[in-house]
Amino acid sequence: MTVQYLADNGGRIVPLTVKQYHQMIQHGILREGEPYELLDGLLVRKDRSAVGADPRTVGFNRAVAISNLTRLDRKLERLGCHIRIQLPISLPPADEPEPDGAVVAGDPSVYLSRHPGKDDVTCVIEVADSSLQQDRNTKSRIYASAGIPMYLIVNLVEATVEQYTQPSPKMGRFEQSAVLRRGDKIEFPAAGGKVLKVAVRSLLP
Repeated sequence: MTVQYLADNGGRIVPLTVKQYHQMIQHGILREGEPYELLDGLLVRKDRSAVGADPRTVGFNRAVAISNLTRLDRKLERLGCHIRIQLPISLPPADEPEPDGAVVAGDPSVYLSRHPGKDDVTCVIEVADSSLQQDRNTKSRIYASAGIPMYLIVNLVEATVEQYTQPSPKMGRFEQSAVLRRGDKIEFPAAGGKVLKVAVRSLLP
């Protein structure tokens, strides 16, 4: 579901910038924490439901997968990073997604006055059930255009993890992709060229 809300005098939809989006929150036009994110300059409702379920609900498998992501934080701390769960990353001029997970350089206190940007994020993770097509298309293009080094989709529909690397910002796509299964491992990029090896099975519910 997309919320279209601004129009110019010609009646055309005018995309929001990240700055305008923040101003709407600051002035109470939008409530912070509402289940929306800014994609391509439009407010899009976040879909956390299971396939066929009420889109306002959170799927059980999804909830477990999110909990699995939180377990990475202590390991990432030793490598100069931390994981943010369902919090914004700022990708001006027109995107501020809230990925299910983001591996971010530095201590959380670094971001007291701003959200992490493209140069702070080494990997983004989306947990996909009914949102799978959006995550494969819109989200993938946005993250590749920003130059995020790695994008993972925890695919609950097929019980796999899709790994996308080598972003091509001009083309808006990742040049390399792989489908990983329970017996495989993922190497999360961390700070200073370090990596964290994680079993795929530890990310799946």
